[in-house]
Amino acid sequence: MTNAMSRLIKTPRSSLRELTPARVSLHTTGDSIATDEVLNFELAHAQARDAVHAVLHLPSFAQRLLAELPILGQASIAVLQVRSNASDRAAYLRQPNLGRTLHPDSVALLRPASCELAITIADGLSALAIERNAIPVLALLLPKLLADAWTIAPITLVQQGRVGISDSIGSHLGASLSVILIGERPGLSSPDSMGAYLTWSPHPDRTDADRNCLSNIRSGGLSPEAAADRLFWYLKLARLMRQTGTSLKEGSPELNLVAGTV
Repeated sequence: MTNAMSRLIKTPRSSLRELTPARVSLHTTGDSIATDEVLNFELAHAQARDAVHAVLHLPSFAQRLLAELPILGQASIAVLQVRSNASDRAAYLRQPNLGRTLHPDSVALLRPASCELAITIADGLSALAIERNAIPVLALLLPKLLADAWTIAPITLVQQGRVGISDSIGSHLGASLSVILIGERPGLSSPDSMGAYLTWSPHPDRTDADRNCLSNIRSGGLSPEAAADRLFWYLKLARLMRQTGTSLKEGSPELNLVAGTV
């Protein structure tokens, strides 16, 4: 009986595990979860925790942008580095509002100009997500925008930033639209998931209801190709309708009619 109870029992429902990264149909030994499943959980938890506390090194990432996206130089798109009012990672995690506002020294770096789009990249809750996903998405999105004659403000890199900071940045740059690529809260199967939020007529008083979001941009989630295509579609539609948020609800009959003209 003891040998039978201690034998690793493979689940017969393996097809479920092929459909989702969620922890379903776990292996067991007797009445307990198998040791390999426990170790995998602890590893995933550690990776998620590390992603939250990691810091995006802006100078290094700015160099990567310029080296890996030569289109920036060809289009004379500058890269700026700013920071929020969160003095460090601890303050950022404990006081979320600090990550939504720009440090006064950073405000002085943003020169207003007439442009259609301001792109912000922020570490958010996973610097790893930005390191892995921001450049692949921009490599596909920027050529589409420039071919469509969009005027683009300098790309702004933010340390200790949250979604709302892009509204302040877009407003200071005089942009009609703002987009922020930001690290999302890590899950136990996705420590490197990136989100993209876009806002028409960005201003610090904007709320979540004024934005549209693409989520789960990562390997195993929404691919860079799909993310760039959907972002470009959303941006064109937002420019045409002059609005984002709940008024730009994907799948609505009204939006489908307008989308046919984009």
